[in-house]
Amino acid sequence: MTIWGVSEITQYLKELVESDPSLHDLWVEGEVSNFSISMAGHAFFTLKDAASQLRCVMFRTYLQRMEQLPQNGEKAIARGSVRVYDAQGVYQLYVEFIAPAGLGDAHIRLLELTARLEAEGLFEPSRKRPLPTWPRRIGVVTSAAGAVIHDIHTVIARRYPLVEIILAPTPVQGEDAAPRICQGIADLNQIGQVDVIILARGGGSREDLAPFNEEMVVRAIFASRAPVVSAVGHETDTTLADLVADQRAPTPSAAAEMVVPDVRELRQRIATLAELLAFHARSRLERQGERLYYLGEGLRRRSPLPRLEREREALGRLAERAIGATARRLERNRMAVSSMEGRLRALDPYAILRRGFSVTTRAEDGRPVTDPGQVQPGSLIQTRVLKGAFSSRVVGDGPA
Repeated sequence: MTIWGVSEITQYLKELVESDPSLHDLWVEGEVSNFSISMAGHAFFTLKDAASQLRCVMFRTYLQRMEQLPQNGEKAIARGSVRVYDAQGVYQLYVEFIAPAGLGDAHIRLLELTARLEAEGLFEPSRKRPLPTWPRRIGVVTSAAGAVIHDIHTVIARRYPLVEIILAPTPVQGEDAAPRICQGIADLNQIGQVDVIILARGGGSREDLAPFNEEMVVRAIFASRAPVVSAVGHETDTTLADLVADQRAPTPSAAAEMVVPDVRELRQRIATLAELLAFHARSRLERQGERLYYLGEGLRRRSPLPRLEREREALGRLAERAIGATARRLERNRMAVSSMEGRLRALDPYAILRRGFSVTTRAEDGRPVTDPGQVQPGSLIQTRVLKGAFSSRVVGDGPA
């Protein structure tokens, strides 16, 4: 007889349950009861039918994705995996998604996909990019036939005819629509070098809009280098393409208005800016003129010209005084020179000669003879008269 331990039995059953692939990913329908959320943020509840019940746990990570939580007594469909909880020796469904029953398989899958993509951050508003203010090229992913592309062309031509429109012709419904839409977005990013992309189609049924709820389309929009504007269906329709796009427009025409400025508004804005610029220019010129006037007044008050005029006048007076003093000094000097000239004339030996007198000097030493005793008989003397000189010898016995 083999005796098993409790934990051994629990571990054995756990391995059996978790090794069964059919229990890894399954959908379970039942009535919700005992729904509660723990302090840690995890949900615990039970799904039951008339014959049995299944304990369920939904961890906080998955619970936060849900827009609407199940209520006790409601029928719901839950997706998850069956595993054994060792500590209590019970099996339970680890739920990743839950929705009310009766929605239909397609709607449930859409809700599950929405929750999963939202958890990945694909719909996060903070990652959405602003649209370019002055686009040069606009890519359009839509059908080449029909009113959508015509409306987009018409609106853009009216509002901003400078822009170039590049169409990636794509079917917008049917089985091959989703991959073709993804290819159109990729082509515009790689080949078209567009500034913004419009993804558009007209209204339709839920089935018609199904390609815009495909995961591949959502990820193609998310991966686009150019910002994407989604204009799919009517204003009341919401697709996953709308949620992931950088901007959502209610109609294709509204998307066209959203991606380009209005040239009429631009003209009005330019005119307003021109008037404002002229006003500011005039105001600045007036302020600068006033400032220049006050600076000129300050310069005139600080001008050296009045001082220079005063200095010039003072210099003139000094010059006059100097000239007068010089003239007076010259007159005094002239008079002194004249006096000295008279004195010199009085002492001039030629003046005596002009009066008929003569000057006699001894020839040997040139000394003037003023006394006959200064010469001896036979001495040579020289006599100077006004017009010349002559020599002679002394005769006689000496002075008389």
